[in-house]
Amino acid sequence: MMKYSRININSFINAKSPRPKIQKRPFTNKFITPYNQAFGFSLIELLVTIAAASIVMAIAIPSLSSFTTKMRVDNKISELQRLLLTTRNAAINTGQNATLCPLQADNTCQDTTDWTGRIGVVSIDGLIKEREAIQSGDKLDFPFNSVTYNPSGQLSNNNIGIFSYCPKDFGDFSRGIDLSLAGRTYLSSDINGDGREQGRNNNNIECS
Repeated sequence: MMKYSRININSFINAKSPRPKIQKRPFTNKFITPYNQAFGFSLIELLVTIAAASIVMAIAIPSLSSFTTKMRVDNKISELQRLLLTTRNAAINTGQNATLCPLQADNTCQDTTDWTGRIGVVSIDGLIKEREAIQSGDKLDFPFNSVTYNPSGQLSNNNIGIFSYCPKDFGDFSRGIDLSLAGRTYLSSDINGDGREQGRNNNNIECS
């Protein structure tokens, strides 16, 4: 039979196994920038950026100009419609005629068909409301020198027609307001789908 020698367990317990050595990394400060590191753009990158920005601006500027022109026309047409409504309501509420017309310096009506300057609502009590001159170069056409409402809310001077607002260099954005004998106002719209707005007579809104 084979003889086995006794193993001293304590020798295994007390034995010290070699520990792996830990290699320390050299200290580096991430906030210290090497002197040879370059920043900024190269000349080629700068030229490419300028070219790209120029293309974007060339595309964006006409669109922005069209947008601002449409907004201006819409605002002026809405303002004019409110003035007509104010004139009609003033006549009904006061029981006296009220007139929308181009204004003189003393806030009275002047005898002219030029509606591009100051216009206002005038009654027997004087000026009720006014609108400043439109932007230079734009046009606002109306064939008569005034619009007068009587206490029934109808036109007393039969000055029926179309207020035509035409922005400078953007004739396709022209809009108008049809004025009926009953004193009602009707906004123009693109009836035939040609991209331009027409009045109730189906004619395109244009200015002379």
